[in-house]
Amino acid sequence: MPDQRKAEIHTGESLCKQKSLELLEEIHLPLGLLPLDDIVEVGYNRTTGFVWLKQKKRKDHRFLKIGRQVSYDTEVTAFVEDRRMRRLTGVKTRELLIWVSISDIYVDEKDLEKITFGNPTGISRTFPVSAFELEEKK
Repeated sequence: MPDQRKAEIHTGESLCKQKSLELLEEIHLPLGLLPLDDIVEVGYNRTTGFVWLKQKKRKDHRFLKIGRQVSYDTEVTAFVEDRRMRRLTGVKTRELLIWVSISDIYVDEKDLEKITFGNPTGISRTFPVSAFELEEKK
């Protein structure tokens, strides 16, 4: 684990929600990608790119535009860079009857309209970026 003493650490629900959105905006990923609730801590080590988000309880979310169920654990971690989250932990998607870990998320510079999700076995799926834009509260 990299030395995280150089990390920016934020606590408090509204500040953490704001910081999680700012992070996604900074790395050019859709703002609805991490629809977390009750976030209690956000950390970001800009030197290593390591990010963590802690929430009070696990969150299940359905991305309506693509009909996918995604589960976010109480802690989500990743190494971030422009248009990419690598070595992601704490995120799973439902494929047929099983939950599959997501380890890589990226937007290819050649096609900014598509976002790709990869799992540790090397299998990936690509969706429209628009499916992960911030959803308006009903």
